[in-house]
Amino acid sequence: MKSSRAEQLAAQQAVEAHRSDDASELFGVTELCEAFGITPRAIRFYEDKGLLAPRRVNGARVYTRRDRARLALILRAKAIGSSLDEIKHYLDLYGTHGEGRAQQLRYVLDRTDAAIAELEQKRAHIETTLAELRVINGTVRKQLGG
Repeated sequence: MKSSRAEQLAAQQAVEAHRSDDASELFGVTELCEAFGITPRAIRFYEDKGLLAPRRVNGARVYTRRDRARLALILRAKAIGSSLDEIKHYLDLYGTHGEGRAQQLRYVLDRTDAAIAELEQKRAHIETTLAELRVINGTVRKQLGG
């Protein structure tokens, strides 16, 4: 199933925002939690794992647009089954100023190629199993007389 145009646009915006370290727009923990439907504990967990590094303003953690975009990428990557180590590796490839973007793209290409191949193999296995189950089901129905 292809993703909708809106999903593609949202993904592109998240990637573009990740490139920006615009500090003119800052977010608090509560804002991020509400925006992404997660808990403060989840955000702290990502910080502890080195995936997010908020700034401190008067002792409070604040997040830039880039941090917000990183969080969106983290959650999207988790949703497709990436491990935290894979996510960290991907984010670290980017570098401070995007110097690792080509490496990042190659990593995503390799990762998605592998995931596609794995899912296609699983689909083929499921289709074979369904065909076998249909044969068994039909045979049992005939034996029961209908």
